[in-house]
Amino acid sequence: MDAGHKFQVRKLEILDKSKGFIELLQQLTICDSVSDKEFEERFQEINSFGDDHLICVIEDDHSGKIIATGSVFIEKKFLRNCGKVGHIEDVVVDSAARGMQLGKKIIEFLTDHAHSMGCYKVILDCSLENKAFYEKCGYSQKEVQMVKYFV
Repeated sequence: MDAGHKFQVRKLEILDKSKGFIELLQQLTICDSVSDKEFEERFQEINSFGDDHLICVIEDDHSGKIIATGSVFIEKKFLRNCGKVGHIEDVVVDSAARGMQLGKKIIEFLTDHAHSMGCYKVILDCSLENKAFYEKCGYSQKEVQMVKYFV
């Protein structure tokens, strides 16, 4: 990929499924194939939340493929004067496009969105391997993540 690429961050669009969006998520974690109908239903559901749930992508303007993505959803709380917290999830950059600051662009876009929505903080979970990356993006470690899966 050369320097002529623009790499603009934008909101997920319905046609992005055909541009490798699901395959990109499969580089992050378990993501079974999703039918066009399932994709459209989930897309419409997420869209119905407006700015409270945003999925962004970066499309390679040469290949037409989605090469980076991430999401943020806004939690409304009673704490902090009925404050809001942004939760960043599902950040992944295509393995062939890493090292080009695309992850940083995604994080900045999502963080700016949460800030513009009035969030008093943004939180995310990451692996130890990715801790240094998020620190470069201005995040710091706080407490411990816990999880319980329902298989």
